[in-house]
Amino acid sequence: MSRVQLALNVDDLEQAITFYSTLFNTEPAKRKPGYANFAIEEPPLKLVLLENTGQGGTINHLGVEVETSEQVHGEIARLSQAGLFTEEQIATTCCFATQDKVWVTGPNAEKWEVYTVLADTENFGTAPEFATGDSEAVRACCGSEAEGETARDESGACCTSEAKEKAIASGAGCCS
Repeated sequence: MSRVQLALNVDDLEQAITFYSTLFNTEPAKRKPGYANFAIEEPPLKLVLLENTGQGGTINHLGVEVETSEQVHGEIARLSQAGLFTEEQIATTCCFATQDKVWVTGPNAEKWEVYTVLADTENFGTAPEFATGDSEAVRACCGSEAEGETARDESGACCTSEAKEKAIASGAGCCS
């Protein structure tokens, strides 16, 4: 089953979890510091909540979750053949999961991904390679600078969930 993904920036993660749990009558499928996602069956929706203080109520990014890597590769071929610039990320870690994905940018600079989840991880992950440090695409997987998450270690990885939790508690930058 494929489903649309909607990733929202929220100011208060706990408040947003309470609201969306009530709205969709379900609990989050995954909860981590500054992050939660819901796998809603009806309507089929992957709702991702990213705590980005000061950005609440805005779209972080959009996506389509598919079942297999073959479907992702099929979309890479189709979108490339249609002339859309694509950025492929194979076996990348983003949003506490190892994923195969392709990114495209819509006509109004909205970021879309077609992806499949290969496995859960304890690390939040890395940002899309085509993005600069202050772009929407980086915030899609690394959070906002206001949250102290866009800093990366030497490998280019965003903050681990443990580092993020400590940083939020102390008010420091995640990877600093």
